[in-house]
Amino acid sequence: MLLRTYLVGTVCTVAVFAVVMRAAEGPGNAPKPAKPLSAPAAAEYVLGPGDQITIWALGMEEISDKPVRIDTGGYVDLPVLGRVHAAGLTTSQLGENIKKLLRADVKEPQVAVNIVDFASQPVSVIGAVNKPGIYQLQGRRSLVEMLSLAEGPRQDAGYKVRITRQLQWGSLPLPNATTDAAHGYSVAEVSLQDVLQGRKPEENIAMRPHDVISIPPGQTVYVVGQVRKPGGFVLGERDRISVLQAISMAEGLDSRAAPKKAKILRATEGTANREEIPVDISQILNGRQEDVGLRANDILVVPDSQAKNAAIRAMEAAINVGSGIAIWRVGLPAR
Repeated sequence: MLLRTYLVGTVCTVAVFAVVMRAAEGPGNAPKPAKPLSAPAAAEYVLGPGDQITIWALGMEEISDKPVRIDTGGYVDLPVLGRVHAAGLTTSQLGENIKKLLRADVKEPQVAVNIVDFASQPVSVIGAVNKPGIYQLQGRRSLVEMLSLAEGPRQDAGYKVRITRQLQWGSLPLPNATTDAAHGYSVAEVSLQDVLQGRKPEENIAMRPHDVISIPPGQTVYVVGQVRKPGGFVLGERDRISVLQAISMAEGLDSRAAPKKAKILRATEGTANREEIPVDISQILNGRQEDVGLRANDILVVPDSQAKNAAIRAMEAAINVGSGIAIWRVGLPAR
């Protein structure tokens, strides 16, 4: 019984497949070959200089399935047909144009154009991403998709994404977009977390050729010395945090800490020096002293009972050269 059911099902499947194939081919039409590349080329992809294509034309072996690259002028050189304009057209539009050219020699020309290599629609992703570089759109891609190609933001990334677009593609469709008509570009910023977490899907805009996506490094404060998790902490959308918040992000003091001897090392504007600001964390914890604000690039040093000034300077030097300093990204409540 099972074998009979299987055979009947197989015969029906073959019969249906044959009917579909005959309908697709039509009378006198041969089936088109498979696409040479399963690339994510959307129907609206616009060809440009540098793209490589293949053209299949029924009965025209001279031009069929031979990769050809679009030159800087936007043309391809084809046997029999000569120079054919391709830039600014979709693959279907180019195929229709080639059909018109072939009608002088072929009664019912059949043409298919496929993209072998995308190279004309670059988008630059730079700044605090894991893999900065130039990526091709290969059809319609969103801001999040381009960030994904760059393997996402680094741990020390800031909380804003800046997008720069050439005005030939119009102004950026974002509320805070500004236009520099003199230089021919539009600039806007979006919140990185809002876009990545889908809180504002309308800001996950479609990218255009030659867009530049930039994520600057976040403003950072550093907590070193006798804490459980020393390192740099990205401020996020704040311009400062308090000493107690910094200690909390560092998971508290360890057993060897000397909180009364803590110091803030703060850069002196216009110089390479840092001033030392004494901080008594014990007094702050006891509520006897007002909490102190830490600015971007401040270093909070929590020594142990044996720490000397030389040791503090050594920790400062380690921060300055970035050796062995972990950067932590910690969410903070909105101010």
